[in-house]
Amino acid sequence: MVLGATENRPLATTTTGGMPRPSWYTESLSGRSFSVAMAGRGFREQYRDLVAALVADQNRAGIDILVDGDARFDDDVAGRQWIAYPEERLAGLGPPELRSYPIHEGKQPGEFMHEVMETRMPRAVIRKVGAGPLEYDRIWLTAQASTDKPVKFGAISAQLLEASINNDFYRDRRRLVMDLSEIMNEEYHRLADAGCPVIQVEEPAIHGIAGTEPGAMLDAGFYVEAFNREVAGLRDKTEVWCHTCWGSPGAQRTRSQQFSYEAALPFLNELDVDVLTFEAKETSGDEIPMIASGIGSDKKIALGVVSHRTLQIEPPEEVAELVRRALDHVSPERLILSTDCGFGRQGMSRMHAFYKMVSLVRGVNLVRAELGLEEAEVPAASPRLSMLG
Repeated sequence: MVLGATENRPLATTTTGGMPRPSWYTESLSGRSFSVAMAGRGFREQYRDLVAALVADQNRAGIDILVDGDARFDDDVAGRQWIAYPEERLAGLGPPELRSYPIHEGKQPGEFMHEVMETRMPRAVIRKVGAGPLEYDRIWLTAQASTDKPVKFGAISAQLLEASINNDFYRDRRRLVMDLSEIMNEEYHRLADAGCPVIQVEEPAIHGIAGTEPGAMLDAGFYVEAFNREVAGLRDKTEVWCHTCWGSPGAQRTRSQQFSYEAALPFLNELDVDVLTFEAKETSGDEIPMIASGIGSDKKIALGVVSHRTLQIEPPEEVAELVRRALDHVSPERLILSTDCGFGRQGMSRMHAFYKMVSLVRGVNLVRAELGLEEAEVPAASPRLSMLG
């Protein structure tokens, strides 16, 4: 196990990953590999400036562990690129198709999520899947070059990728999940070998299907096996996080009601990771005691203490109160404070996201002061640096 980003860093702060962009950013990868796009002067200049701007926002807010804001993703509807980025680049998949796949079910015209699903246009598996130019290592290096703070890199899990494409080739879905897990494992190892201090594998299917009636998804026990294949050997090189939430396309839940983590905790606790993340703000912290008791002491817990769904900026005192509730069940050394999910590229304005980060750190600083811990510098909250004095 290698801990670098969170070792000796009690109450570390971070965000999930996605961030709104400056209005001037107009470039996109448009299906190209990152290296090919970076050979173009316009893309290279805008992309580097975009990442530098997102890093600067996080530094001004005092965040400890930074993200690249999912800068590689094109500005598709409601975060489509979270799924489409690997779909466009892995071998064995056909072109986008306007047909449904399992998570379309239950969506009706007149609903926000129905329009979102119309834009997904999943690809079909037409032959054995293979590696492609994901280039996570080069993408991360571009962001890390903009700061001395650790930059976390997050990417969709193989099992959620499998659930988001149509399988026209494999007779056994388990084999497809495992083939994708092996491909992603190789990609993550290149990323770790490049020096990435935190790799966050996002949204395993486990918490979405544990405790539910059997349906289109496979069983939670198999998904544990698949996830652990996806991250095999990584903890010898870097910190490995698993992010869980209840959805974020256009700041919406992917289901009509809030589910509970309760049934999933025994399975999540078996994952070969250093950190597990959970939404806590969404439920006002009500599930914190259950989460803390269900996750072993060998893992750290990252809790969302600000919402990605609302535009209201949480006051620092509100953040601090949720952190205090968490500390009744999790030690400061094991506790990380984050957002429930990513802010997205369309869910809110850049200004909203920025002040949510500022409030997150200011709230954690209130608790750090109470515990005698070193507070993070928040340049955005410094009267000395304010134009109004």
